[in-house]
Amino acid sequence: MKPKDDDKQQAIASATLALVERVGLSGLTMAGIAREAGIATGTLYVYHRSKEELLNALYEQVKGALVALIDGGIEPHAPFRRRIQQNWTRLLRHRLAHYPEAVFMDQYYNSPWFSEASRQFSARFASGCLGFFDEARAQQIVKDVPTMLLAANFFGSVRDTANLLRSGDLPDTEAALAQAFGICWDGLKA
Repeated sequence: MKPKDDDKQQAIASATLALVERVGLSGLTMAGIAREAGIATGTLYVYHRSKEELLNALYEQVKGALVALIDGGIEPHAPFRRRIQQNWTRLLRHRLAHYPEAVFMDQYYNSPWFSEASRQFSARFASGCLGFFDEARAQQIVKDVPTMLLAANFFGSVRDTANLLRSGDLPDTEAALAQAFGICWDGLKA
């Protein structure tokens, strides 16, 4: 059997992300993805047997990149507030630079295609990514509430700030971003 072409794999991923941004997950078809990727529909089925398999693989690819972004380059011994602000800023900039991926993640996570395998994949990474909230709660730096509430505040702030920046309702200035993070921090701190 001929090995799968990395360029075609990337074309399929890019086409899927672009289409999800334009038509949403519910409007996504394998024929549309193939057309957008510039390949035959039959070729797409060589790479992915179904829409569900394609979406699950794409989720793992995008989620893995996000986890690497969160885990990498943060000063482990820096004060918690600085670490959380660094992650908030990095995730915000990533979301703005990779908006089709952000749209995909938002829609996929809340869709019927979010499989048990995807939940398990996500849970393996969540413990490491969210461990800093547990550490901060133990030191009474953040509110004594469930970790997922802290995460919802944090990631919701990143998502909504990015949307405000994209719409032009919030200027992309240091002062505006400091205010946006300050509101997020006020919701987290003990």
